[in-house]
Amino acid sequence: MKSRKGFTLIELMVVILIVGILAAVAIPLMRGRIDSAKWTEGKSGMGTVGTALRAYAAENAAGTTTITDLGITVSDLKGTYFEYADYTITAVAYDSAAVPALTFTISCTNADLVPNTITLDEAGTWTP
Repeated sequence: MKSRKGFTLIELMVVILIVGILAAVAIPLMRGRIDSAKWTEGKSGMGTVGTALRAYAAENAAGTTTITDLGITVSDLKGTYFEYADYTITAVAYDSAAVPALTFTISCTNADLVPNTITLDEAGTWTP
């Protein structure tokens, strides 16, 4: 009788089942990491807008409500996952007697990511 070398059909089916289970568990975990990495670009843009707001307020002793007033152009906020239109300044107030003197909220939105919107305030607090 000849000795046959190789795997049986059952052994191959078990291996395929194990690989399928691992893929079913790993893909959702990786999806969250991908969205988190994409949001890094959005947060970077929001930081740029926040820095520009602080500089504008320091120079003009006043708040502003638009990104254009800050001298930021469309190409300055153009990235792979976010564009100029995704960023909005929702609240700006400047009061030299208050602490802090400048308050603001910057929002960034992308409908394809989870969460859809992240905000940044003057204290550097990120809210998903």
